[in-house]
Amino acid sequence: MPHISPRPQELCTLLGTRHPLVQAGMVWCTGADLVVAVGRAGGLGTLGAGSMYPDELRQEIRRVKAAWDGPFAVNVPLLYPAVEEHMQTVVEERVPVVFTSAGSPRTWTSHLKDAGVRVVHVVSSAVFAKKAEAAGVDAVVAEGFEAGGHNGREETTTMCLVPEVVGAVGVPVIAAGGLHDARSVLAALALGASGVQMGSRFVMCQENPAHAAFKQRIAEAAAGETRLMLKDVTPVRMLRGPEGSFFDQVAAAEEGGADVEALRTLLGRGRAKRGMREGDLVEGELEIGQVSALLDDLPGAEELVNRIIDDYRAFQTSEMAEGFYWKGLGAH
Repeated sequence: MPHISPRPQELCTLLGTRHPLVQAGMVWCTGADLVVAVGRAGGLGTLGAGSMYPDELRQEIRRVKAAWDGPFAVNVPLLYPAVEEHMQTVVEERVPVVFTSAGSPRTWTSHLKDAGVRVVHVVSSAVFAKKAEAAGVDAVVAEGFEAGGHNGREETTTMCLVPEVVGAVGVPVIAAGGLHDARSVLAALALGASGVQMGSRFVMCQENPAHAAFKQRIAEAAAGETRLMLKDVTPVRMLRGPEGSFFDQVAAAEEGGADVEALRTLLGRGRAKRGMREGDLVEGELEIGQVSALLDDLPGAEELVNRIIDDYRAFQTSEMAEGFYWKGLGAH
């Protein structure tokens, strides 16, 4: 029998939060201010180590701890450089939760758990979820094809992926990919998830360090303007830029049959920083999810979390949610 009852309270206990809501640790789009704001609102804020040098990550962790004595997390993509230094930093700085992604969870899970760190691994299939559970992780993030940034090659949507993963593992499952509001939370929990992770929605926050030009482009985005690209190199979902932009260059190269080496040369280095942090919409890489077409406001992060929770509670008392089987969001 598949799981039909989500376990948000179990996830909240695991993470130390009031709400089963995680702000994703995105490259170039996280920082201490965002993490602290999310934490104060009852969610789990996450630093994205993939775009930080080791000394920068240590500095950001200490900034978080100076302003906030509650739980927070660090996301460490395992394909990025400086992984060993980052892992040393999170252990030395006593980071309570680490999210790993883009690599084998067997490599670091035991090391982190021996140091008292809770470990969550991001997966794109039920097969990978089982491997993560076997490696000893405390929870998994089931991230669907709709998500921004680096993505799975399977192209499984969140609606299909979440129940597959929930039915395959016994650890809590956090749904991700295309989630951005109370309706998303309701849908994810109905599919059996224990909580949700949101990335793109938190890019569009006042505390997010992403460049204003990137945020404005997201606000203007229409449906169908993102695409999963560079699948032969490292799959990444990108937002279309102006005519002749990096997005168009990649599309032309792939349609023209460019090989892996040619695509790597075109990608070069520093594209993501140029696009998301520096606001170069032409030559930069603009990583964002399909849900960008629904994002046109710029709230504070604490305001956003409170809105999602309040709207969810309103669903609980509406005719639409009458008889819904779980009534405990943020109750403790």
